[in-house]
Amino acid sequence: MANTYLTRTPSSVSNRQIFTLSFWVKISNTQTASLMGVGVGETEYEFSVKFSNNNSLALSAFAENNNQIMSLSTTALYRDVSGWYNFVIAFDTTQATAADRVKIYVNGVLQTSFAGTTYPPQNTNLQINNNTPHRIGCHAGVNQFWQGSMSYVALVDGTQELPTIFGETDSVTGQWKIKTDITPSVAWGTNGFLILKNGNSLTDESTNTNNFTLGGGTLTNTLDCPDNVFSTMNDLSRSNMVDLANGNTQVIGGSAENNGSIFSTLSMPDASGKYYFEVKFDSIISSDYTPIAILKTSDVDYGRLENGGPGDPRNRVIGMAPSGIIYNGSSATTGVFPALSNGDIVSFAYDMDNGAYYMSINGAAYLTSGDPTSGASRTGALVTWTPNSSDDYGIWASPYNASIASINFGNGTFGTTAVSSAGTAGSTPGVFEYDVPSGYEPLSTKGLNA
Repeated sequence: MANTYLTRTPSSVSNRQIFTLSFWVKISNTQTASLMGVGVGETEYEFSVKFSNNNSLALSAFAENNNQIMSLSTTALYRDVSGWYNFVIAFDTTQATAADRVKIYVNGVLQTSFAGTTYPPQNTNLQINNNTPHRIGCHAGVNQFWQGSMSYVALVDGTQELPTIFGETDSVTGQWKIKTDITPSVAWGTNGFLILKNGNSLTDESTNTNNFTLGGGTLTNTLDCPDNVFSTMNDLSRSNMVDLANGNTQVIGGSAENNGSIFSTLSMPDASGKYYFEVKFDSIISSDYTPIAILKTSDVDYGRLENGGPGDPRNRVIGMAPSGIIYNGSSATTGVFPALSNGDIVSFAYDMDNGAYYMSINGAAYLTSGDPTSGASRTGALVTWTPNSSDDYGIWASPYNASIASINFGNGTFGTTAVSSAGTAGSTPGVFEYDVPSGYEPLSTKGLNA
């Protein structure tokens, strides 16, 4: 989250030449942001791991007098905001071959193509494991704050590890997946640590007690993790009239004259499954028409158009606007519910099996006596349609002016605020403010496969 970082200063110096770092991260945007910064200033005696503004992974290290002794930047760009990456960076500056001194693995694959290759001189002592501030989530100069999510952040002190310590290839899907039981090949070493293993815990869960503290900002817990990826809003589908915050779960209008447009990273398959999510309307601007709805992924190009233009996406969505409108494809109905107020929470239930949309406000009964569990009868549904197994629907938001809406896909928060009283959940993990109708799941990888 913005301006949030973790910090620890080792009490003793250990191996500054041989060590391994591992990060599981979910990217939120394409701005310069640091995973780790070690040192006391911007460049002097500084070590950093960060993403550049084009989302290449960049490593740098400086000695005294701003003398740069390491600079590596991958030619590969990391722009997937829908899933988690595992970055393993293994150092051994005692190696005679320069390329063996720093090895970067992304999802288990050794990276060999770099835009710049300045390897540290042989036997260099880097700032890792020195008794200087080690910060997670920002640069050594306490800037370039990380905006996405992190999990299972680890340092192995004294060993240049392989990535198989931290992950493995799934035998069915062929994808790289997390190992939740991490055992270094030798030992964790004096300053080794494992944090953010269980939610937002800063307690070291290696064999050491090298705990971190919160240096600044707000550390938000989320169920979104490498082995169960929750939907967020997709920065790559964002129009220039939308801003994102809090791990891409909060949408903010960026225009005083028009609506923006943005889609979710995960979509709901039509004719398959039932899905539930909640939206808190934090700030509703006068004359606001900030719709929250679903839109066929085949109509994404329409959704990229700003409202009011040709192909206005509001003519194709199924959902609502806080001014009291229900959208049903090409039609819009008013008077079904009164205009919302700041702080209202809306429950969305989409029965994709039967083609039905239900909505509740602040945990009250579903509108028009709707029964999301009624199945094929679609009792009281606000909108019905004929499911088509060839279609998928993404969640679409169109914030107007400076309006703000926070979406809880099941990760248990509205922005940085945890739900106040969790209701009953579906069969897969998810935390919501209100009870989830029986048979409904969060929009997550496990929810899609429930």
